[in-house]
Amino acid sequence: MSLRGRRMSAALVSFALAALAGCAAQDSTDAATSAVPAAEVVRVSDAWVKAGDAGMTGLFAVLDNDGDAEVTVEAAATDAASATELHETVADSSGTMTMREVSGGFTIPGESQRVLEPGGDHLMLMGLTGPLAPGEEVSVELSFSDGSTLEFSAPVKDFAGANESYEGEAEHSGNH
Repeated sequence: MSLRGRRMSAALVSFALAALAGCAAQDSTDAATSAVPAAEVVRVSDAWVKAGDAGMTGLFAVLDNDGDAEVTVEAAATDAASATELHETVADSSGTMTMREVSGGFTIPGESQRVLEPGGDHLMLMGLTGPLAPGEEVSVELSFSDGSTLEFSAPVKDFAGANESYEGEAEHSGNH
């Protein structure tokens, strides 16, 4: 091979290695971005809890995912209730809107939000440990599928709506 051919081959090899290094750097940046814990990219806003004396009640909020990757809220907990479930509203066989526990959690796509609202998705606080009066604050911890957790506080408010039926209502007493 001539000197010119060797230089050309060396230049092509150098170019190829530089291109591969650039791809590897991009891949590691993407991996680092997707490895950010869900609790660090999710924001909770407009959170509130429906006032109630006993039984169960609902917690509502907007969950914003500011990250690029999808996140999943798998569970929630609060000292204000003996159990907290992720609920959705669906039509039963008669067309009546019914609340039920969500299987698989609340998924929030990257750069998107999940609205928890009366008559829709929400957190169900069951077995209230005491009355929840307007003006009080309820501390809540969300648990994500990646193992991270996020704590937030929600004020208690009066609300006349959201008195839907629940699957297994015999098991749960009280209003939502």
